[in-house]
Amino acid sequence: MQPSRRDALVTKAPVMNSATTLASVGMGLVLLTSCVAPPEELDYRVVVATFQHETCTFCPGGDVEAEDWRARLAGDEVLESGGYVRGFVAQSADYGDMELVGLRSPAGVFGGSSRSWNSNAAFEGFVEDMIEDLRASMPVDGVYLALHGAMAVRGVPRPEAEIARRFREVVGPEVPIAGSFDLHGNEDAAFLEHADFAFVTKRYPHYDASLQGARAARALHTVMSGRYEPTTATRKPGIITATVVQWTGQSPSSDIMERARRWEAREDDAFVSVFYGYPWSDVPDVGATVHVMTNGDQALADEIADDMNDFIWSVREEFAGGSYPLPDEAAQMVLEAVDRGVTPVAVGDHSDRPGDATHILKAFEAVGVERVLYGAITDGELLDSLAGAGASAGTPFDAGVGGFTPSGGTPARIQGELTYFGEWRGYDRVAVVEFGQGNAVIIVPAYTQITDPESFRFGPLDPGDFDVFVVKSRVHFRRGFDETGFAPTIVVVEAPGPFVGTTFLDALPYENVDLGGLYPYGTPPGR
Repeated sequence: MQPSRRDALVTKAPVMNSATTLASVGMGLVLLTSCVAPPEELDYRVVVATFQHETCTFCPGGDVEAEDWRARLAGDEVLESGGYVRGFVAQSADYGDMELVGLRSPAGVFGGSSRSWNSNAAFEGFVEDMIEDLRASMPVDGVYLALHGAMAVRGVPRPEAEIARRFREVVGPEVPIAGSFDLHGNEDAAFLEHADFAFVTKRYPHYDASLQGARAARALHTVMSGRYEPTTATRKPGIITATVVQWTGQSPSSDIMERARRWEAREDDAFVSVFYGYPWSDVPDVGATVHVMTNGDQALADEIADDMNDFIWSVREEFAGGSYPLPDEAAQMVLEAVDRGVTPVAVGDHSDRPGDATHILKAFEAVGVERVLYGAITDGELLDSLAGAGASAGTPFDAGVGGFTPSGGTPARIQGELTYFGEWRGYDRVAVVEFGQGNAVIIVPAYTQITDPESFRFGPLDPGDFDVFVVKSRVHFRRGFDETGFAPTIVVVEAPGPFVGTTFLDALPYENVDLGGLYPYGTPPGR
């Protein structure tokens, strides 16, 4: 092991300790800090970094450069960033002997997962910052990396594994490294060649990000205190799936994750992580992956990994399947639900990665679906035009909205009134246009995924005024609209073409993926 912080630390960093307690509030975690432990009580110095992007390499808009990241975090800011890290910090506080040091980290890409490749320059710059801070923090006893798993970088086939490799070069072979991931991650064995643990969310929507961060803290502590010898196994079932079919509220997705939990309950010190993959990243490790970690028991790690691998393969037809109504059929389904009073209706426009698609809006208008809130449609140029014209609430509106990418269709003409023009969800400028019989559309500058109805309570909008909510989301919207019981009718809609984001993955122009080796488009090697 590297010398402990007690032995060699010169500069001090903010600390969480055993006087910090963890309270549960709903699904979240809250830290209640009463005091800070004196430096002499701290045994383990752990560095924390975060670098997360779910990259749609097929999406338009050009590469993500350093300036496209909204924030640069450092020190305490890193320790307060996102559910994974908050869970890690809370669990670390329980031990009372872990000092956490935040390394400079980027956060929040403008446009989120609708943005294309990360540039090599941006990736290298951010990782160099982390490594510089890591060297300045040495010696350390542990490393925690809050990652995503589906980042794609020009010239770096496996960016998360590359991050782990560079950290390993600095800290040496004995210091444990743990990473946490989104279940949409694309990973293979490479990450665990350099790191010791990979903890992946088991729920989609991701209720358990904080839980996985907490597990990472526990795992590092057991290694640092000499109670755990990380031993790993990785398997690739050979299956690729669209994210819309990965909802863990239905079988067989729920069965896969339950099987992982069952292994963890039966075997002490076993951790079982399952990546479902993110097919819109054109990277070589795309598709489902199983990572297993045990305490010095390679035979057990292999047994669990083989079992999970075989089980996922056995349910491949149901798991990789899934069909959804096209916009015209969905419009009739929504009309029927409204007629029967089974409202609100939540409509997931699952395939629309850029956020500009107008297919559903046009289909609903054609059959007279009323009291619909479309939240939201991307059209940055329209927002710029409105600003240039000095538009404000009360201005009459007659313009085409959205429909500027191949998957978006064509602009939808909307005639109504601009009822709001201002800030929302971190954007400096969004527009609300009310039109027709109780309808409204929110116009935003970049892809925006809404997961709960209360997000629509701003400006003139009241969720209670609408019978139907159309959101640009595959599964995450179920968190606030479905699994809370808010919307008794859920309709997920397919796009009228094999565009980016649809279930027709064989229409994507992959360059780094051979679909012939992945089910359901081919037979994996050895199957």
